[in-house]
Amino acid sequence: MSPSIDSKHALQYQAFSVLVVDDEAGMQAILKKALGKWFSKVDTAGSIEDAEVLRVSSHYDLIILDINLPGRSGIEWEEAFNDSERKSDVIFMTGYADLEMAISALKLGASDFILKPFNLEQMLQAVQRCMDKRLNERMQFALKHDFKRHFTTDIVGGSEKTKQLKQLITQFAPSRASVLVEGESGTGKELVARGVHEASQRKGPFVPVNCGAIAPELLESELFGHTSGAFTGAKKNREGLFRVANGGTLFLDEIGEMPLSMQSALLRVLEQRTIRPVGSEREISVDVRVVAATNRNLQEEVDKGNFRADLYYRLNVLRIEVPPLKERKSDLLELVPFFTKMLTSELAMPDPKWAHEDISAMNDYDWPGNIRELKNLIERCILLGKPPAHYWRELNGGVSPTHVSMTVSSGAEIPSIPEGKVDFGEGYPNNWTLKDVEKSHIQQVVNFHDGNKSAASRTLGVARKTLERKYKEWDGEEPSYAE
Repeated sequence: MSPSIDSKHALQYQAFSVLVVDDEAGMQAILKKALGKWFSKVDTAGSIEDAEVLRVSSHYDLIILDINLPGRSGIEWEEAFNDSERKSDVIFMTGYADLEMAISALKLGASDFILKPFNLEQMLQAVQRCMDKRLNERMQFALKHDFKRHFTTDIVGGSEKTKQLKQLITQFAPSRASVLVEGESGTGKELVARGVHEASQRKGPFVPVNCGAIAPELLESELFGHTSGAFTGAKKNREGLFRVANGGTLFLDEIGEMPLSMQSALLRVLEQRTIRPVGSEREISVDVRVVAATNRNLQEEVDKGNFRADLYYRLNVLRIEVPPLKERKSDLLELVPFFTKMLTSELAMPDPKWAHEDISAMNDYDWPGNIRELKNLIERCILLGKPPAHYWRELNGGVSPTHVSMTVSSGAEIPSIPEGKVDFGEGYPNNWTLKDVEKSHIQQVVNFHDGNKSAASRTLGVARKTLERKYKEWDGEEPSYAE
């Protein structure tokens, strides 16, 4: 008989491992053969004693356990149910229809209870329920983590460079090889990574993580997970983003910000395809495609000793360079109406009436903030009800847009400075204090780097701790800008 596990899910089961505990050699052989078609690892044991040796040395996502065993019974295998570090789903089997025993098994935390003799299809359906529940939990976690999941993944634009970019995505997608995406800040590197994931048709989730936004001491736990009690504050087990992304794609943004100590750990994962949670001694197999992105020149960082050469070569198997907007301005023909339609819908605002001079002004500008700056400008103009060319002239006292220095932000905030009281051509207002100027400039640079304080501190020429101290000083302060 051919068991009918959904092929879509069966591919994802490859990352799971199973332990069958039964004293009948025939039952061991039947389940090992059937489950071996879908799981990468299926081990067997004939007693609790033998099973415990395997359990403490390996990781099992599922244990299929016979209750009636020589020596200790399955119900008495307390370690399997009380060990929070090695928590497995358990399906009990028994040849006796004892209701009290079934209730005891379920109270222990068993996922299912099957009577012998059973139909193989019945067993595999129980297995599928357990594994689908695990997959769903991981997917839900990934969706909560991926707060940008509602954004469109279409790459808009018909320029020659954008066509070449789309072609590379299609060409590289089917491979499992790592991809390095390089480009200036705001060019849409995450969009490219999502495009690679979706075109690859990998069944697991797309999980993005900003390596520069997580404290170095927490990055290892965030990526690889940790066991309960591994460090202060670790009150329960955490799977880690590599396991959450299993069967899918892990996007490591700002990879150039990763500490050297973590770089060696990441290299080991990429070479061995296994992870070790913090505080654990066991290795866990993972099937994850890694896409990394950076706005730095990683080759230069390698030459300076800031980035490991071996990790650079491992990540740079396939490379995609995302061109800046100034090199593909013909894309504005599609990008401007695309963002305008999207933002008017999100903001519940009417369609703006923009003239030819507005489009001309956009084409004359070099967009140092790239796509992010373009979206920011359109959003501001819609909210303020001012066409781009008019907005630029008003903002800069008649200066040409080619000389404009826009504040790049991912938010929709309206400038808080009252109109008519500020001459932007002469810098900050005269009635601002030095503290106000410092705060405004720091926040502008942090916004430009999309909230990445490490990158902002390098631009400002100060230590990251200095920025953290400034933000703590500002917490709870009332705005002091003059009305």
